[in-house]
Amino acid sequence: MGVMPLHRGSGILVVFSLFLISFAPHCYAGNILVYPMDGSYWINMKILLEELHARGHNISVIRAATSWYIPEKSPLYTSITIEMAKDVKDFFNDFIQEQLRVHREGSSLLTFFKLTKKFMSFVYFGHTLWCDAVSSIFENPRLLKDLIDAQYDLVLTDPGIGPGVVLAKYLKLPLVLNVRWITSGEGHFVLAPSPLSYVPVIPGPGLTDKMDFIQRIRNIFFYTIILFQQNFVLGPIYDAMCDKYIEGGCDIVSLLQDADIWLFRSDFVFEFPRPTMPNIVYIGGFQCKPAQPLPADLEEFVQSAGEHGVIIMTLGTLVNSLPEEAVDSIASVFAEMPQKIIWKHRGKRPSTLGNNTLIVDWMPQKDLLGHPQTKVFVAHGGTNGVQEAIYYGVPVLGIPLFFDQYDNLLRLQERGAAKIIQLADVNGQTFERGLKEVLYKDSYRQNMQRLSRLHKDQPVAPMDQAVFWVEYVMRHKGAPHLRTQAYKMPWYSYYCLDVLVFLMTSVSVLLFSVFAIFKCLFCKEKNRKFKQN
Repeated sequence: MGVMPLHRGSGILVVFSLFLISFAPHCYAGNILVYPMDGSYWINMKILLEELHARGHNISVIRAATSWYIPEKSPLYTSITIEMAKDVKDFFNDFIQEQLRVHREGSSLLTFFKLTKKFMSFVYFGHTLWCDAVSSIFENPRLLKDLIDAQYDLVLTDPGIGPGVVLAKYLKLPLVLNVRWITSGEGHFVLAPSPLSYVPVIPGPGLTDKMDFIQRIRNIFFYTIILFQQNFVLGPIYDAMCDKYIEGGCDIVSLLQDADIWLFRSDFVFEFPRPTMPNIVYIGGFQCKPAQPLPADLEEFVQSAGEHGVIIMTLGTLVNSLPEEAVDSIASVFAEMPQKIIWKHRGKRPSTLGNNTLIVDWMPQKDLLGHPQTKVFVAHGGTNGVQEAIYYGVPVLGIPLFFDQYDNLLRLQERGAAKIIQLADVNGQTFERGLKEVLYKDSYRQNMQRLSRLHKDQPVAPMDQAVFWVEYVMRHKGAPHLRTQAYKMPWYSYYCLDVLVFLMTSVSVLLFSVFAIFKCLFCKEKNRKFKQN
């Protein structure tokens, strides 16, 4: 029985199809368990989940019943809802307002200790709530069985809180971190060598990688505060949970160090150069895409600015408004500007508001930053906003409020792409002077656009990097070959102090032996001469 011959056109189509198949990426649809942070951190995580979902992966998200941003129902994922004893949002809002009030008192040693004490109380309270919430998973045999039976390929978590890291250890699953912050500060400090002589602590005293003697003292001082928080404030909370639920016990730092891949939300266009590790993948700006068209009414407002352009201002997702006197000062300056202003502000309407200023509850921030009419971005210095300003090449007038915001803005200011005004210094005169400097001094825009070109000039887009490494961990059941073993060494071995002691002891013994031999020989010679005499 013969084979039916193919038409010439059909044969070409088959060959072409086989060619495409041979070069198509092999997509493995995995099961991913996600334990995110809430608030603005969820915005980052959601963007990554959208891409993973688009590539066919099945996603389960653990969320609190009182979640601010993470909806229970979503086409992207299946929810696993857990209860929290108290809504942390109310406490967080009180903490933010206290931070703003203390900031307005100005800089002083007393202010610093007030802020530090309040911050320690906040992190202790928050992590206690989060640990209690994840304990409800460990105490629920049915839910634990469902998690085990789901046969997840990995856990993806934001390590700003530790429960996702502990859960991955309990389930014995590979771990990928979507990270810039860990439980005790900036992530690099527990994973990569971080010489305090040129690596500034974040959040810290606002230093660069060029430190004089006094600045290095300050850097070490702030690092000791982080170590105190890590070992004495948060460590005991997680130690208790690990001792109770993890066989053999563990600590939160060792669990973080044991993660397979760190998807780090930064890059060296923004960050100061520093040592890194092979399992850190830099994905700064991964959430950025070419700007989309604005809604018709907003586009009309933007275009009405003409040649003067638009200034946009936002304080992010956590702060509704600044103190009233600062808001009125800012509004009065805006009212005198020829530009149109789009201001995300949810507090009391300023009494000095001008006709050129549009107050909104929400704005399409990325699309506005990518609009050619946008001239300046007035911002608080959150990581997302800073990365988006770099991507779209818009210079920044920064009003840092708390956490890492001053350090983020400092990195832009050092590169000539931003100017910082402290909240305590905000008044009509300082704000107007700063705004006009960033607006009319060409170097700010030129420097920011240079950073934008550098950021975009990459062989692989940050989002593609992120997805590749998540899938890499799924394909290979982890990435232990990329993890350093340094963190399993005792501290004295890590710094080779035991080797140094051994060498010093050996040299001392050798010198003592040589001295003893010469002394012995000298004494014998002296005795021989004495007998001869």
